[in-house]
Amino acid sequence: MNTIVKQIEKAQPFFKKLSANIYLQAVRDGFISLMPIIIFSSLFILVSAVPNIWGFYWPTNVNDGLMKIYNFSMGVLSLMAAANVARALTKNLNLRLPKINQIPTAAVMFSSQISFLLVAVDPFTNKAGELFFTEGYMGTKGLLAAFLVGFIVPNIYYFSFKNHLTLKMPDAVPQNISSAFANIIPFALATSFFGLFDVFFRMATGTNLAAWIIQVLAPLFTAADGYVGLAIVYGAMAFFWFIGIQGPSIVEPAVTAIYLTNVETNMKIFQAGGHATHILAQGTQYFVATLGGTGATLVITYMFALWAKSKELKAIGRAAAIPVTFGVNEPILFGAPLILNPIFFIPFIGAPIVNVWLFKIFVDYLGMNGFMYNLPWTTPGPIGLYMGVGFSVQALILVALLLVVDVAIYYPFFKAYDMQKVQEEADKAVEAEVNGESGVETTDAVVATDAGDIPLGLTKDKKDLNILVICAGGGTSGILANALNKMAKEKDLPIEAAAAAYGAHGDLLPDMDVTVLAPQMDAMKDSLKKEADASNVKMITTSGKQYIDLTRHADKALSFIVDKLKGNDADQAEGDKK
Repeated sequence: MNTIVKQIEKAQPFFKKLSANIYLQAVRDGFISLMPIIIFSSLFILVSAVPNIWGFYWPTNVNDGLMKIYNFSMGVLSLMAAANVARALTKNLNLRLPKINQIPTAAVMFSSQISFLLVAVDPFTNKAGELFFTEGYMGTKGLLAAFLVGFIVPNIYYFSFKNHLTLKMPDAVPQNISSAFANIIPFALATSFFGLFDVFFRMATGTNLAAWIIQVLAPLFTAADGYVGLAIVYGAMAFFWFIGIQGPSIVEPAVTAIYLTNVETNMKIFQAGGHATHILAQGTQYFVATLGGTGATLVITYMFALWAKSKELKAIGRAAAIPVTFGVNEPILFGAPLILNPIFFIPFIGAPIVNVWLFKIFVDYLGMNGFMYNLPWTTPGPIGLYMGVGFSVQALILVALLLVVDVAIYYPFFKAYDMQKVQEEADKAVEAEVNGESGVETTDAVVATDAGDIPLGLTKDKKDLNILVICAGGGTSGILANALNKMAKEKDLPIEAAAAAYGAHGDLLPDMDVTVLAPQMDAMKDSLKKEADASNVKMITTSGKQYIDLTRHADKALSFIVDKLKGNDADQAEGDKK
């Protein structure tokens, strides 16, 4: 197993490069910003549809009011996605251009929305001659077309600005007017391109681009819902995380459109009185395959906390139990560690696959519905599963079965690792006794930083040290930022800390003095460095156990940050190596 893991590690640079691809980033970042819309609109579906399970139906006017909010949010999701993916890609492309020649983000977003409407919406007029649009592909069904538009429009703008294909106004013209004229040629090129494309595409296929994509990829959607497809999707997520790369950052962009389309389709089938059988969904990822986080780590965390004889594993399990319950599993991934640990290679990848296969069996043969509602990823897994599929009895049985099966899968590997750690602890105790030491393991000395130690002269406003912590989903970064803010309040320190998921950090970064990257951001380190440099922000990277230690000890974290801000990069270089 050690040999296998070493061979896997050799492929890590390739997968890191893949994870840092700007187009994958654009899809991921664009959707992170849309998640509030997706979750918010789902609340109205819950209120509207859940009572139907027990035979209660809202009056028509009440139900129409609830669905109006849903339709005016999720119903135009692709239109917003086209703009938001284009915005995220433009942010990356602007890093390649001089600061005096930046692509205007708002103009790209408007152009992307118009271009999407051209290739995804069919106009028609009623008997009175009034113009209307068909809305069938403005929702989740048009996402793939929205992604294509979101990729192409920014590149047209990038080509135009890089080669100065813009209208130049005299120096006497105000800057805001000059900027507006500079957008005319790129805007004309982008919309004209998609306008002409739409004309010829409809002549060739008889339909719009969004509809054609769904027709062509229908077999792929079906295959992805099969046992092999599910194993590939969720096995790949676990595999990438195991080698230290945030798995969903690679896999999710490829399946996001299927996720959202399946959930909406399941809901419509359920409302029509049918059996919702589509499997691939965000709920399947959050609450089944990655129960407790990627690797289905909920049970192994509690096994460490309750059953481990190793003092180290018991302490790690207890510290990680609450975060992992809410889907934040970095403390156990890096604390145990589980990633790149040969002992856990098989259960870490195998448990998610078995979980999702069991879920499919319950849907296919036991009458349980697939996921019909989108819930926040921080919802505890068993609760998210029960709610997401419509509060069925089968879901309660499945929850219990998943927990039992995951324990069975992890148990032999847990015992082997626990025995290994117990032996290591015993060896350390013997060595300490021979050397005349106490045998009690001590942590590194904690430096108590006070207000006088904080170099406010190096900050942007000279008043506060502004810190941004970035991780993949905003979980562990929130833990660290909250700990820093709590300590600042208790000790009256001039610091303010904020947390952000990668992709949602763009608006916060320019106002910060320091950004701390969680270890799962290693693949995006180069891209983030460019962003940080452009905003004059000091970037600090961390290694696995180091980062988890910082989340537990705010005083050590602040001392660590201050040390780096003052320019002592010796430890930073060591952290990069790790």
